[in-house]
Amino acid sequence: MTASRIVWHRPLLALATAMAALAVVAAVGSVIDPRQITGVPLWNKPLLFAVSVGLYAVTLAWLLGLLTRHRRLAHQVGTIAAGGLAIEMIIIVGVALAGTTSHFNVSTPLATALWGIMAVSIVVVWMLGVPLAIMLFRTDLGDPARALAIRAGLIIALAGMGLAFLMTGPQGDQITNYSGIVGAHTVGPPDGGAGLPLVGWSTVGGDLRIPHFVGMHALQLVPLTALLLELLARRVPALRDAGTRFGIVWVVVALYVALLGLVTAQALAGESILHPDPVVVAVVTAVVAAAVLVIVGVIVRRRPYTKTAQCQPLPSAESAP
Repeated sequence: MTASRIVWHRPLLALATAMAALAVVAAVGSVIDPRQITGVPLWNKPLLFAVSVGLYAVTLAWLLGLLTRHRRLAHQVGTIAAGGLAIEMIIIVGVALAGTTSHFNVSTPLATALWGIMAVSIVVVWMLGVPLAIMLFRTDLGDPARALAIRAGLIIALAGMGLAFLMTGPQGDQITNYSGIVGAHTVGPPDGGAGLPLVGWSTVGGDLRIPHFVGMHALQLVPLTALLLELLARRVPALRDAGTRFGIVWVVVALYVALLGLVTAQALAGESILHPDPVVVAVVTAVVAAAVLVIVGVIVRRRPYTKTAQCQPLPSAESAP
């Protein structure tokens, strides 16, 4: 980057702080409050969404701080995104405290309106990722591997967020046996069945929350890979070359996209993440093995990065005025 400091987006940091507090309250509530909604502890959804939204908010605040141009537009993007996420969380918590479900609920005019407001809010947040991606592609992010990881992580995250739309259509017999719910997380069995602790992902059928989660959190995991490589470069001579790290990040990005495609196909096929088909196991094994071999090849060849971008130290941070 050409700038020496990151100017963090304050509204998004405030939202992240509020989500951290909500996560603590929800975690305590999960222990002391026995109430359930559709067979799941009442506080589970507020807890999971608080963690997810908090991570997204703090990451977005960091990404906006990387921009050296169009900062006024970037600030507006962040503020609108913070507002959209806050609206969603207020509805999720409020509806949970009322003892019913927020997602897919069209059983009453009020429930339908709240679900519609949530849907619009998240669509707006998703759409705001597009101008952010464009601005990041036009910003000098310094180290080439870091730049690739940030840009690819955002693109994959937008795809992962978009996968949530697969949950909103009628599932199973929801049309013939209408009960006020249109849409579901699970493919095959109805929502609320056997699931993994806390996250609730189905253990007996496909679950579209899995690819949504995997894709969305590429925003954190892919850039963290690049940052880890930078830290390891201080001790591992083979990683000190910018071209080597750049090549490794490309392999990680390709591997991530392949795995995202696999878990999406698995969920749509109604297959539990815990009971994969032998073909799925074979494909995953082959893809991971191929990625490892390519990474080894990248390290052995150690081709220098030829563009003008050079490795720069990570910028320090300060809050926006």
